[in-house]
Amino acid sequence: MVYQKPLTIDDLAPDGVKIVVDWSAMAVGASVFIPCVNTTKARNQAIEVAVRKKWTLETRTRIENGMFGVRIWRTV
Repeated sequence: MVYQKPLTIDDLAPDGVKIVVDWSAMAVGASVFIPCVNTTKARNQAIEVAVRKKWTLETRTRIENGMFGVRIWRTV
């Protein structure tokens, strides 16, 4: 049986599947691609994390390697 750990405050789950982002590795200028269908929810969840960390982000909906999702850049 496979058990999924509960979401932590900094995890994303735009489509109901837990996505763990190593936010501590996100230096200014770094980016991460979140494959998902609900890009609006992914964007909003990432912005909530950024607000808690006092960061600013830029987001763009994209298709990368045949996958639809959102790319998130840390700008400050």
